Amino acid sequence: MPPDPAQVDLDAARQLGDLVARRAAIAQIIVNYPRSCACWADLADIAEDQVEAYAYARTGYHRGLDQLRQAGWRGSGFVRWAEPTNRGMLSSVAALRKAAGAIGEADEEARCAEFLALLDPSGPWAQG
Repeated sequence: MPPDPAQVDLDAARQLGDLVARRAAIAQIIVNYPRSCACWADLADIAEDQVEAYAYARTGYHRGLDQLRQAGWRGSGFVRWAEPTNRGMLSSVAALRKAAGAIGEADEEARCAEFLALLDPSGPWAQG
């Protein structure tokens, strides 16, 4: 995937200790970089409730799929965690898996787990 132009700003926002400030900072980054799946995944991780987390994660997931396809990915093949530019997309899928489970969408949770295993069977989700 191409580098995420929001990454420097997102790294700075991640350093904010206050969750309200961090959410606001990441939301502002999204205003400037709405295609940043890493930002959407981060918002899902610090969302105020499960439905909000699901919506953020789903947005990041779809943004990531769009970018993968634009980068030449055709629906199969590895998307490795070891490549930093892939982490936003993979984090979005992982966030969607978690959020789907939290709202009782067991089928979607399982699909996301399977998708992560196909994209990178050695990713952090495979540990444990």
